[in-house]
Amino acid sequence: MKLSANLTMLFTERPLLERIVAAAAADFDGVEIQFPYEVPALRLKDELERAGLPLALMNFPGGDFLEGGPGLAAVPQRQDAFDKALQEALTYAAMVRPSVINVLPGRLAEGLAREQALDTLAGNIRKAAEAFGLLGIGVVSEAINPLDMPGFLVNTPQHLQSLLAAVDHGNFQAQLDIYHMARQGIDPVAAIDMLAGRIGHVQFADCPGRGAPGSGGIDFGSVREALEKAAYRGWLGAEYRPGEGDTRASLDWMTVWRSVDQG
Repeated sequence: MKLSANLTMLFTERPLLERIVAAAAADFDGVEIQFPYEVPALRLKDELERAGLPLALMNFPGGDFLEGGPGLAAVPQRQDAFDKALQEALTYAAMVRPSVINVLPGRLAEGLAREQALDTLAGNIRKAAEAFGLLGIGVVSEAINPLDMPGFLVNTPQHLQSLLAAVDHGNFQAQLDIYHMARQGIDPVAAIDMLAGRIGHVQFADCPGRGAPGSGGIDFGSVREALEKAAYRGWLGAEYRPGEGDTRASLDWMTVWRSVDQG
C-alpha cells in the first residue's frame, strides 16, 4: 500500500515546502496537505516534481471552518461562496494534480435543519464530483468524530453511506479516517467492511492521543488486513501528531509496515 505523509501534521518543524523533501527522505510514497492554498500552485508543483512525490490529497477550501464556523459545503446561504471556492480549487488542482480532493461537510450551521444541510451538502459534492471528474481527480468526504469536533455534520460510517447514496455520483467516494472511528468507539475494521468498495482515501493515527501507530490501542494489523480484504488500493495517509522534536523519531512504525509488505 502507498503511504502518504500529511504535511499539515508531520514535519512541522520545517516550513511547508521543505516538508516535501523531508517526506521523500523518510521514504514516503507521496504527500497530502489539508489546505495548501497559501502556497502558489506553481511553487508547490515544482517542489513536488523536484522531490519526485505525487500529491495524494488536498482539501477543498473551508471558508470559516478552521475558525470554528460551519464552512461552505452544507450552508444554503453560502452557495455563492462555495461556487467561488470550487473555481479556486479547480484552478489550483489543475496545476498540482492531487489524486483526490476532500470536500469537508463542515459543522451544522446555527438555525439550519440537519436535513436541509445534508441536502445542500449532497448537491455541492455532486457538483464538485462532476467538475473534478473532468480533470481526472476524485472527490471524497470524511466523517469526523463529534468528541473532538462537536457539531460536525458527518460522524459515522452510516452517515457516509447515506451521503454516498444521496450524492449518487461515480466520482465520489468516502474518505475513512481510522482515528476518527476509534475515537468515538467505532471498530475501524467494521467501518472498512461497511464501506468496502466505496473508500477513496484512508487516513490514520492511533487512539487515544492521535499519535503514531503503536502509541495507542488500535490494532493496525487488523486494519490493514481489512483493507486488503476490501481490495482497497488507494493511499494510506499518516495524519498523526508526532510529538516534540523531529518527525523522523516517530517513524518506527514504517519499518514494521514495510517489512510486512515485503514479507
